[in-house]
Amino acid sequence: MGRYAIGVDYGSLSGRAVLVNLETGREAASAVYEYPHGVMDEALPDGTPLSHGWALQHPQDYLDVLAQTVPRVLQEAGVSPAEVVSIGIDCTASTVMPVRSDGTPLCLLPEFAGRPHAYVKMWKHHAAQPLAGEMTRVARERGEPWLPYYGGRVSSEWSLPKLWELYREDREVYDRMDRWVEAADWVVWKLCGKLTHNACAAGYKSFWRKSAGGYPDRAFLAALEPGFACSVEEKIGGDPLPAWDTAGFVTKRGAALCGLAPGTVVAVGGVDAHAAVPAAGICRPGELLAIVGTSTCHMLLGDRALPVPGICGCVEDGILPGLFGYEAGQPCVGDSFAWYLENCLPASVHEEAGRAGQGLHAFLRGRAARLRPGQSGLIALDWWNGNRSVLNDADLSGLLLGMTLRTRPEEIYRAMLEATAYGARMIVETYRAHGLPVNRFVASGGIPKKDPLMMQIYADVLNMPVYVAESTQGAALGSAICGAVAAGEKRGGFASMEEAVQSLGRQCPEPYLPDAHSAAVYDRLFSVYRSLHDLFGRGGNDAMKRLLALQREAAADVPAE
Repeated sequence: MGRYAIGVDYGSLSGRAVLVNLETGREAASAVYEYPHGVMDEALPDGTPLSHGWALQHPQDYLDVLAQTVPRVLQEAGVSPAEVVSIGIDCTASTVMPVRSDGTPLCLLPEFAGRPHAYVKMWKHHAAQPLAGEMTRVARERGEPWLPYYGGRVSSEWSLPKLWELYREDREVYDRMDRWVEAADWVVWKLCGKLTHNACAAGYKSFWRKSAGGYPDRAFLAALEPGFACSVEEKIGGDPLPAWDTAGFVTKRGAALCGLAPGTVVAVGGVDAHAAVPAAGICRPGELLAIVGTSTCHMLLGDRALPVPGICGCVEDGILPGLFGYEAGQPCVGDSFAWYLENCLPASVHEEAGRAGQGLHAFLRGRAARLRPGQSGLIALDWWNGNRSVLNDADLSGLLLGMTLRTRPEEIYRAMLEATAYGARMIVETYRAHGLPVNRFVASGGIPKKDPLMMQIYADVLNMPVYVAESTQGAALGSAICGAVAAGEKRGGFASMEEAVQSLGRQCPEPYLPDAHSAAVYDRLFSVYRSLHDLFGRGGNDAMKRLLALQREAAADVPAE
């Protein structure tokens, strides 16, 4: 009998499972399943249109991930369900849904199938931005003690603005729901029959403070709107637990969902980016993990709590026990490259890539690699999906500056790669400027493993070595690690997170090293980026906001079909 753990990671477009051999530390198998409903940002399944800024998902997709991926990894590795000691779950956050007391999502009830607020609101659901701004204003006026530890500003990507939006815009759905549940907690509930609240999402996305009174109090919520005063205790509630704790055990219904044996340990849920940290072998203060994908999260470990402007949270035990976990992020990285390839390339590039037998990314990467830093004369702001850190403003938009009639597609592609590196440097420099050392930069995810040009650009822009995590499924591996700790030694897992990280977390041995000449040029380019960043992002020029306002006005004037 072997000893295995499974981690299941729910991303923006798909879910993936990893089966880990706890004796060898190696991944025995992995499987990915694309969500059938994808991201719903234009219309619901019945055709109900969605407004600007909406981003929804369908909860059935999450169950389909369990049904498809877990049996597949067991079959691929030739492992029996009895050999699996635990399963851990993580999801993007705050990705939340309204449910009944038995766990039924309201969108699955026929009377709510056409109601957008009844569905899962994704992390990148930005329609609540005006309410997030109002929540920030009230928190500042009241001097709420938790606000400085969330960068001084509330984000529309977090839980409470989305809940307030629901309260404001669809009171019937709000009244009918019994619980407002993070997606990871909902999946855990389906597996073990018990609702638990994960401390990671509660801490980073709902302002829960372990040693400082828990959630925001009634007085603050009442200051937002009197009827909203009891929303947290009535709709969220519960005592959050860390991801390495035990939520319960797989029930017969849970076993039927995924093929695991009843009685298998189910860990408390977690957040995808935070789960990836132990998988990268990170366990000390000053180590930063950048999880690079459609978006990027920058997770930093510290030994004390410090208020850092523009970050997404500082949470005690938020990532690893005994440490403070800091989160910052960029909401559009891989998504921006995909947008460019899908919408902006001339037919000639498609034809040339086809003749070369290459995909578009590989073709453009090869051409972009021939360019020297600064050669294109271009610079971009990486705000195609707003700015999460350090400006925390979803209403900002992308910018490309320096184009001429001689500008080539590969030059734009490289400028967009560089923009994401500049955004990462803004985050690193902000951490350092406020007393948090960043001694080691580690990148995780599929992009760092397959894009050496991007990683070299990051090393040059940051002017520091860039290490790459060994696993391409870092979040799923991290959830498996948390599950193994939840199981404990007696059930075949590990006695502590430290032991589990040392046994299962890995980085590739050779880092990308900065080139001195390139780093010097990028210092000059970064000064240009910073000036544009501050001009458009800190109030010097409100052109982006005015354009967005005009867009919203025009959209409101379009007659319904």
